[in-house]
Amino acid sequence: MSGHSPAHSCTLVIPARRHSTRLPDKLLLRESGKSVLQHTYEAACQARHPRSILIATDDDEIASEARRFGASVVMTSPECPSGTDRVAEAVRRNEDAGIVVNVQGDEPEINPEAIDQLIESLWANPNAAMATLATPIRNLAALRDPACVKVVFDNAGQALYFSRSTIPHPREWDDELLQTEPAVFYQHIGVYAYRRELLLQLATLPVGRLERLEKLEQLRVLEHGERIMVSIVDEPTRGIDTPEDYADFLARRRAA
Repeated sequence: MSGHSPAHSCTLVIPARRHSTRLPDKLLLRESGKSVLQHTYEAACQARHPRSILIATDDDEIASEARRFGASVVMTSPECPSGTDRVAEAVRRNEDAGIVVNVQGDEPEINPEAIDQLIESLWANPNAAMATLATPIRNLAALRDPACVKVVFDNAGQALYFSRSTIPHPREWDDELLQTEPAVFYQHIGVYAYRRELLLQLATLPVGRLERLEKLEQLRVLEHGERIMVSIVDEPTRGIDTPEDYADFLARRRAA
């Protein structure tokens, strides 16, 4: 299937906020010789399907860093309440983008093949409005951690629910459940591909009842009756939120 008809053409947007509470200016850290933002951009550029890649920011220093390494920049409003809103604003005037991928700026190790997999799942499922990623959970601590968001999906790969709780919840626990193939439990990974119409509509939809309880924005999509496809990847992505995350990233780069 060609990626060049309007409905299939794809733009990737990296929303890039300056201020992070746990690791200030993390996107501009450059102990590796390149900023975190540049690493993320270069990894995204390895994906085959996006026709264009934009960095969306409201910060002049982030914008000048992005231009320095050759990225296209869209300046967005400082009032954007979330990264999703920033992505929507960045593509509002770009009617060529039938599919929009959202990759956070602090994902320097994002797998380009996973980006292509997301896009292909929307190409293959014309009734789905959104696609996202999941990876098997093999660790009991992660399964029980509310910060590790779980997802369950049907036989066609369509999301049924996302939760901070253990889903599915085994009536009788057995440690073997963490080792079965295919996996029983899946961690949701917050990389998204949207059809343009849904992305532009999302900010106008009221916050859902389940979304308010779980504090998970993707539940708004399910609560409004839209379909989300879930693509499975072997490894979780590793975002950079803390000084320890950045130190680990640098160590992996040195070891590579």
